[in-house]
Amino acid sequence: MKNGANICKKQAVPVPPVAQERPVTHQNHGDERVDPYYWLRERDDPAVLAYLEAENSYTAAMLAHTEPLQGTLYEEMRSRIKETDESVPVVHGGYLYYYREEEGKQYRIYCRKKGSLDAAEQVLLDLNAEAKGHDFLHMGNFAVSPDHSLLAFALDTDGSETYTLRIKELESGELLPDRIENTYYGLEWGNDNRTLYYTTLDPAQRPHKLHRHLLGDAPAEDEIVHHEEDERFFLRLYKARSERYIFLALGSAVTSEVRAIDADASDSQPFLVQPRVQDVEYFVTHHRDQSGREHFVILTNWEAENFRVMAVPVGTPARENWRELIPHSADVMLDRVEPFQDFLVVWERENGLAQINIYDLRDGAFFAGRPSASHRLEQHEPVYSVSPGRNPEFSSRTLRFRYTSLVSPPTVFDYDMDDRTRRLRKQDEVKGYDPAAFSSERIWAVAPDGVRVPVSLVYPVEAKRDGRSPCLLIGYGSYGISYDPSFSSNHVSLLQRGFSVAYAHIRGGGEMGRQWKEDGKYLRKKNTFSDFIACAEELIARQFTSPQRLVISGRSAGGLLMGAVANMRPDLFAGVVAGVPFVDVVNTMLDPTIPLTVIEWEEWGNPADAEYYCYMKSYSPYDNIEAQPYPAILATAGLNDPRVQYWEPAKWVARLRVCKTDDNPLLLKTEMGAGHFSKSGRYDYLEEIALEYAFILDTLDVEMSNHRESER
Repeated sequence: MKNGANICKKQAVPVPPVAQERPVTHQNHGDERVDPYYWLRERDDPAVLAYLEAENSYTAAMLAHTEPLQGTLYEEMRSRIKETDESVPVVHGGYLYYYREEEGKQYRIYCRKKGSLDAAEQVLLDLNAEAKGHDFLHMGNFAVSPDHSLLAFALDTDGSETYTLRIKELESGELLPDRIENTYYGLEWGNDNRTLYYTTLDPAQRPHKLHRHLLGDAPAEDEIVHHEEDERFFLRLYKARSERYIFLALGSAVTSEVRAIDADASDSQPFLVQPRVQDVEYFVTHHRDQSGREHFVILTNWEAENFRVMAVPVGTPARENWRELIPHSADVMLDRVEPFQDFLVVWERENGLAQINIYDLRDGAFFAGRPSASHRLEQHEPVYSVSPGRNPEFSSRTLRFRYTSLVSPPTVFDYDMDDRTRRLRKQDEVKGYDPAAFSSERIWAVAPDGVRVPVSLVYPVEAKRDGRSPCLLIGYGSYGISYDPSFSSNHVSLLQRGFSVAYAHIRGGGEMGRQWKEDGKYLRKKNTFSDFIACAEELIARQFTSPQRLVISGRSAGGLLMGAVANMRPDLFAGVVAGVPFVDVVNTMLDPTIPLTVIEWEEWGNPADAEYYCYMKSYSPYDNIEAQPYPAILATAGLNDPRVQYWEPAKWVARLRVCKTDDNPLLLKTEMGAGHFSKSGRYDYLEEIALEYAFILDTLDVEMSNHRESER
């Protein structure tokens, strides 16, 4: 026995729950699948909740001996947080907006001051007060009216990601009677300060309707401005920084369509920018220069795999009138455009790293299609991440952005786009952390087909390359999402115990351009898994770790990755942490009533097609469990999770338990009052991380105290 030995030495091992088998036979394309645990989908069946509670009790019993360690880890992680803190204020409309946190309180308090930091503080929304009586709280929308007199906000109190919308009068602090249920992300004000645009969900939890609400009207009377009937398309809402237009973005996984709404006219109807064309994506925003000329600025993959930037006069937005401003590059992926009055900020990605490129618009050359001056912001570490901060003022010449790396805590910079100087506004204070004690670098693994795959990692400077150090390898690799390396104060608890922490930037993600995504989806999804295995093997070959000292982790689609590689190479890993894992791929993709299924046919394929069905079945973790030894496994679930249903990890664990041939720990922990993102409070969340880290340390039998404590 490899990994279970540590637990067995400390206690008599409890008897695990065994789920009842109620076989259901599925017939697809002449293929027969027998699913003994299909019944776990029936959340109203008392036996389902009883099983989940039994698994929770078993997990608690199996980890009971680690409770002192969990407490130590929790206190370590909490001690690194500056518990009483506040964000860098954002200037908007003569106010300085910020949030602050207070010691002992789980949630943020949103505030503002008028004119200067010396002014009196006005509390806009205290989420701690809103959370009273609830075990969970998440704010999905927060929007101040253009005249800064009203606040619209939306809260979820059970993790289901359906939000209740309220409006607050900021001068008096009173809530208006308007109350709208079943809303989703996306909320914008019309410029009259009394019109609100919001989205609602269909039974599959797809945002499908855009509503217009006039303050004081009954929500049942709200106009439906747009109803998107194609089940592949989600509805998203955003407002241009110029505040001239509100954009309704309709998007499937590979196709988009944008409609613009005149924010100055409370009764205006959306007008189409460009009709949807299959596999063509585009994003639209608005620019108005000082002379009043108006353009839509468009980021698109039309005849440009890595995207290019176009412009079109607002009055004639059809594609035949688009004019290229920034051409396509085979080496540079264009991720985002942000127009200011005098500058255009383009967020790029080259060689796996994010870049900021800034174009000067003041001479008129850019929108005239002539060469325009631009410059990139240089960063000073080999592995880092940069992302946009809040930049609400269209006329501003200052760009706020966030910077972090595997060794540098999150930092806020203000960059003067005119004189090209940056100002450090804040770096998160991490108590007890010395960045000089750790090094970061990027290495490259070689996949079986010869493709080079980047790996970012951080490790103690004093670490020996002898294969005996513990390592946590993290991966995702889906939807074209770039898993950029960033600082985690929680990881310090592992680093100070001698761990390396590595990120595998595998195909299916977006780190290396659009083709990187395409080569890890549909009928090439297995590249994601073989890339990850290659990254693990490279870390072992370079003696950062060994199979006996390597734990892997991934959430959601990253949990699919965990399940797939555990089936393929269980010998390569000592432990697996699978957070809300998408592991029942075939069954989920065959069921269009499940949230996200239809839109995700353009990511995974539609198993109604026999070719996709067979390929999907060949890697689906639940369908490929074998009678073989598996690593120690901790899986998590959320009973109210709308993204990955709780039954996926529950079924996976149930089948693993009867099939695997080892006695390594196999644990399932379900949050009975939360969703996809686990607990919501900042302290409650640390309890979850402490449990996961205790599982990892216990699996590897790593010294319980960190290096700094043992030196004392």
